[in-house]
Amino acid sequence: MKILKIACLIILGTGKLFSQENEEAIKSNRLDFTANIQNNHLWRGLIITDKPVVMGNLSYALDSEKKWKIGIWGASALADDKDGTHYKEINYYIQYSHNRFYIGLWDLYNSRNINTAVAADDIFSYSQRRTAHIIDLRTNYTFGPSFPLNIEADIMLYGGANAGEVVLESDGSYKKNKYSTYIQASYPVIAGEKVNLDAFVGAGFALNDKHFLYGNGKNSFDVVNVGVKAGKTIKITEHYSLPVSMMAMWNPSNKYARIQLAATVF
Repeated sequence: MKILKIACLIILGTGKLFSQENEEAIKSNRLDFTANIQNNHLWRGLIITDKPVVMGNLSYALDSEKKWKIGIWGASALADDKDGTHYKEINYYIQYSHNRFYIGLWDLYNSRNINTAVAADDIFSYSQRRTAHIIDLRTNYTFGPSFPLNIEADIMLYGGANAGEVVLESDGSYKKNKYSTYIQASYPVIAGEKVNLDAFVGAGFALNDKHFLYGNGKNSFDVVNVGVKAGKTIKITEHYSLPVSMMAMWNPSNKYARIQLAATVF
């Protein structure tokens, strides 16, 4: 009996130790960060910068299943653009993802070329009339495996004075936000191969105005982002692989096109 009791105590103690180790492992795995390098930064059909960019994403999972996350996303160009300005951006977000559904609330702040006549260049300013921050609601959903179409819908809820999102009265007081909205459909044309290929088309409009951010300012609805994106993983060593991608993008509204090469370094 004594031997049996001792054995039970050892098993219980070992189980508790493994449980604690697992809990600590889960907690330690909640914090993560990644880094990307790209030859430019394209976003919803817009050319944010034509210069090479380094991007970083720091995130922390609020639950053990990693459905809820908070994070900081940032990027900086490696050189000035032609107009002498330098792209730098820092964003904060909270997001929820489960299975094929995603929703996130992002606070965007791009400090490049802020026009101080209409917007504040203070990162801590959230004035309804002058803030350069944009509060962006992002959602997307992917349908089932037999038809893996992804639908994305994003709405600018607040701010964006420097981006033309804030409309003022004739006396300079706040009138309204445009609520520029971007919708996109993408589909994996080739999947599960050495090189995968997605095709996408995106359009823009404003919920509260005739004009919106992504277009040429002439139409109330326009296709602004059409393209394909190819991706593959290059094996560098036995323990390190490099995911790389190439995207071709056309903006029919603004009548330009770009090629983007990108790599996720870690």
